[in-house]
Amino acid sequence: MTIPKEGEIIQVHSYKHDGNIHRVWQETMVLKGTKNIVIGANERTLVTEADGRAWLTREPSICYFHAEHWFNIICMLREDGVYYYVNLSSPFVYDNKSLKYIDYDLDVKVFPDMSYMILDEDEYALHKKRMNYPDVIDKILHNNIDRLLSWIKQRRGPFAPDFIEVWTQRYEFNKQVRDNQ
Repeated sequence: MTIPKEGEIIQVHSYKHDGNIHRVWQETMVLKGTKNIVIGANERTLVTEADGRAWLTREPSICYFHAEHWFNIICMLREDGVYYYVNLSSPFVYDNKSLKYIDYDLDVKVFPDMSYMILDEDEYALHKKRMNYPDVIDKILHNNIDRLLSWIKQRRGPFAPDFIEVWTQRYEFNKQVRDNQ
């Protein structure tokens, strides 16, 4: 597997369990790329939905993808603090300048005070039945929700106090380098 390089612009592709495309983010700048972790950033990037609708993201975001954990974390930088949107998903793969994962419907919204809400349980139940999610997927996802909630409570990974500061500075630096080329 190739690894995206710092400063490289990639796309992010979200699929559903049945293999259909769910959503595509046109441009995400890689801030860190290893075989296990990709940290990226985007701001006002075009997002295209499976039905063809398109929209622009509203605020700068730092995105955290892991090749072993079954979730990815979008850190949205808003005036009143950092909001986190977590997709329960397959681990990522990187292929042909695109980071790809399967979205498994369940989401967790985390607020700046680290309170959270688990979202879309009804959508998960519907898709689990409609797309025949195997029982092992259900078990993996629920174990990863437990891991994720532990990270939130312990302020680990992207929820750590200095995570946003470090990666926002790296993003600003990479934008300057890119603008000066």
